[in-house]
Amino acid sequence: MKKLILLSTIGVALLSACGSNHETKEEVATVDTTLMYFGDSITTEGALACSDLLNQIKGKDSIQIKLTGTIEDVCQKKGCWMNLSLGNEQSMRVKFKDYAFFMPKDAAGKTVFIDGWAYNDTIPVAQLQHYAEDAGKSKEEIAKITEPEISISFEANGVIIKK
Repeated sequence: MKKLILLSTIGVALLSACGSNHETKEEVATVDTTLMYFGDSITTEGALACSDLLNQIKGKDSIQIKLTGTIEDVCQKKGCWMNLSLGNEQSMRVKFKDYAFFMPKDAAGKTVFIDGWAYNDTIPVAQLQHYAEDAGKSKEEIAKITEPEISISFEANGVIIKK
């Protein structure tokens, strides 16, 4: 009887040890410590530079596209939007599909990959003022916003940020 209990205990210990080693190896193999992922699963392959977007969208209302660029700033209340540089002193606001995920508030200056829809947009004054408030602008700066803005916006399904 003692031998049966001893053999059972050893068998359980061996199975547990094998199972936990396998899980640890699998976790280590799938973790990339240089990238942070948000939203849908996307890759970095095939991303065009944000500066190419203006040529790609020319003459169209919207396009599905994968881009890479530099984050200029992020909503400081929740991380619910970010602005990316398009070059030539232009930027593009990026929002996230179904408001399902947010960006780290300290992501400005980091390289980002986004996949989703770019579209021509008219942003009303009230929304622009809301964005300015989210960005921490003063009441005086917010009051100066009196005209709607016509620009390119982006709805991201997935985002990857380089740490």
